[in-house]
Amino acid sequence: MDERIALQHNEENEASGGIFRVREEGAPSRILKVLRPPAARAAGADTSPWHTSEAPDHYNYWRREVEAYRSGLAHSAYAEAGIRAPRLLSADTQVDGSVELWLEDVEGPSAFDWSVERLGRFGYELGVGQGRWAGRVPPPAELPWLSRHWLAQYLTHGPGAQDGIDEAAWDSPAVQAWSAETRGALRRLWHARTRLLPAAEDLPRTLCHLDLWPANLIEDGSGTSVLIDWAFVGEGAIGEDPANLLVDSVTDGLMDIALLPDLVAAVTEGYVKGLADGGWAGSADEARTAIAVCASAKWGWLGAQVMAGAARGHTGRSGYGQDDSAVEALMRLTPLADQLARWADEALRAAAV
Repeated sequence: MDERIALQHNEENEASGGIFRVREEGAPSRILKVLRPPAARAAGADTSPWHTSEAPDHYNYWRREVEAYRSGLAHSAYAEAGIRAPRLLSADTQVDGSVELWLEDVEGPSAFDWSVERLGRFGYELGVGQGRWAGRVPPPAELPWLSRHWLAQYLTHGPGAQDGIDEAAWDSPAVQAWSAETRGALRRLWHARTRLLPAAEDLPRTLCHLDLWPANLIEDGSGTSVLIDWAFVGEGAIGEDPANLLVDSVTDGLMDIALLPDLVAAVTEGYVKGLADGGWAGSADEARTAIAVCASAKWGWLGAQVMAGAARGHTGRSGYGQDDSAVEALMRLTPLADQLARWADEALRAAAV
């Protein structure tokens, strides 16, 4: 008889039937991910930001992670740079069409517990890996299940789709913890956010993980970086993955936000050097600007959303229980708001928006 321990994950994602650590006497523990095919829906009933699809290039194609493991791509994508995926033990299709993905249970600290220096080392490894893929992403005819134009789909249909911000909220007394300079930059970013997407899509292309944040990074017993959750893997921009890693490291309050300036410097410089060592022909300045453009394009809604919640006096705990109100979240996220403002100014200049 095995013991199944449910693990925290995005339960809003319709592809997920649960993630479990499975323990059985006399055997190493394993990870079980249950992936479900799209549910039948009435026309117009697609309201979830994480709805799934049978279309292989859809941003939330339900079988993509199965294909990434079965093909070996998840394990080999950045292996030469020192990054691996958990070992695939089996992928079993069930009577109801769902797939049980059985994976190695990697033991070690998640990146939330890594030092800034260790995260900088990962930035370098990622840069080497993505430098080698630059301009070489397999076409749809070769790997049809890779995501394509993931960011555009996410911003149009996913949880990044935002509207309805009251202009008066930018000057509300509740948001004065953010400086006028930061609020001004984030306001410009909010109004220009849709025009930054083309700039991000014009950046050099590489193979991206597209869900890179500390919860999906583990260091195993040998000191190797293990990257998990390959459900979105596909073509993306140079700079797209490190941009997401930097923002998502601190948004939920699971890492000390006071580390953000050092983290930005370490990951950025590591990534820039890694790209060059991986064979990418672009300049260091181009790589830094790419991170700013990608961060601004994907997260252009975040400052406005946090600010609007504070202005409305929204109460209630955040998803990870770090903040008791939107005002508390705004206060905690001040360093991130300042960083997003700096990236926004750089991105808007680069895109001539």
